[in-house]
Amino acid sequence: MEPTIRYCTTPDGVSIAWGEMGQGPAVLYFQSAPFSHVEQCFAIYKAVWDDLASSFRVILFDVRGTGMSERDVDHVSAETLLIDADAVVSAAHLDQFLIYADFGLLAQHPALQLATAVPSRVTHLILESPVQNWSEMAETSYGRVAGALAETDWGVFVQTVFRVLAGVDAAANPFIDALAKAAASWVDAPIGRQYMRLADELDLSDLLVRVRQPTLIRRMEQSMVPASSSQRVAAKIPDAQYLPVDDPSGAMLLSGMIRQLMGSAEKESPSGPRPAPGGTRTVLFTDIVGHTEMMQRLGDARGRDVLREHERITRDLLKTHGGAEVKTMGDGFMASFGSVTSAMECAIALQRAFAAHTESMPEPLHVRVGLNAGEPIEEDGDLFGATVILASRIAAKAGAGEILIPEPVRHLLSGKTFVFSDRGEYEMKGFDDAVRLYEVRWQVNS
Repeated sequence: MEPTIRYCTTPDGVSIAWGEMGQGPAVLYFQSAPFSHVEQCFAIYKAVWDDLASSFRVILFDVRGTGMSERDVDHVSAETLLIDADAVVSAAHLDQFLIYADFGLLAQHPALQLATAVPSRVTHLILESPVQNWSEMAETSYGRVAGALAETDWGVFVQTVFRVLAGVDAAANPFIDALAKAAASWVDAPIGRQYMRLADELDLSDLLVRVRQPTLIRRMEQSMVPASSSQRVAAKIPDAQYLPVDDPSGAMLLSGMIRQLMGSAEKESPSGPRPAPGGTRTVLFTDIVGHTEMMQRLGDARGRDVLREHERITRDLLKTHGGAEVKTMGDGFMASFGSVTSAMECAIALQRAFAAHTESMPEPLHVRVGLNAGEPIEEDGDLFGATVILASRIAAKAGAGEILIPEPVRHLLSGKTFVFSDRGEYEMKGFDDAVRLYEVRWQVNS
């Protein structure tokens, strides 16, 4: 499949190059200016675009002064970024479309401007490793050297960005070398420097709270962007999903992720709607506190009656809150949710139900709950990977009647009505960095 390259003219007379591949729902891709070149990006990431174009109509474009667009321009600004995008939307006759904005304020600012200006036409939004403003990059390796290096020697800056500061091992990523060699010719140094200065002025904060489209925040684990920065972006957009992706090869295919966001891959399970495989999930673990002692005290028959009540309550509430039972371990459950809010509401409902049971029954039922969000691996109906392991470790740190979550999940729940208490940092077996945990208060008087 080969792309078709076309040109359009902006209202202020600048020629803009754009290209398209495939048929189906439209995906407008905002490249990370000033490093864009429609034809060469289609070629370098051919496998990615071929996969995406098998299901969607993919549209790329070069903003003025870059790539195949008119290079002889004097000035660039936030306004020209949006003007160029608008011209492509009109030329491509896009009535409704999904926006995918690559890393960088110069891609994401005009993408958000467009999404908030014409919300009836932009159906969904994906942001790659976003930050709200340049100050959030100040303490990163990129932030400390990028601006000064770009002003001093543009050619060295370009090579440093791709070969050093991107944080990706060139040996593991077949695209890095090709990008580093090609990108130096994609923009002339004076315009490149203008774009870098412009990035320092842009801020997404006011735009984020106005987004109304279903939104996915996708952050590569190898990204130069701090995870906390992208999580803050996710917290500001109503009901945004946050998806960490571990993809050192840089070849992560996008079609499945976009289909999931558009809701075309939902599946039903006996315990409620089950999230599509390969997507972001919130994993919940429950565990009966003192299970062994209870069984020894009550004996097998009476102990099994208590376990059966625990199973009934848990399964009923999973169904009510849209959770999918992954498996039961006898004295606990592992469940999966497509929404972090639904998972938290279910966790609170569970603790309240177990508390009510304990008040009315002779045998107490004390349960601990732990949650984590991420992209687990699914195989034969089970979930695996770091997301699941950490959720289990977090549950083990909880006491009777407690719900614990890690800091990233706390950020995803910002703006909700839940009440949190900082429990401090904990060392988790198998994880290099300490994890800050929060207790979720569920008692009515807490």
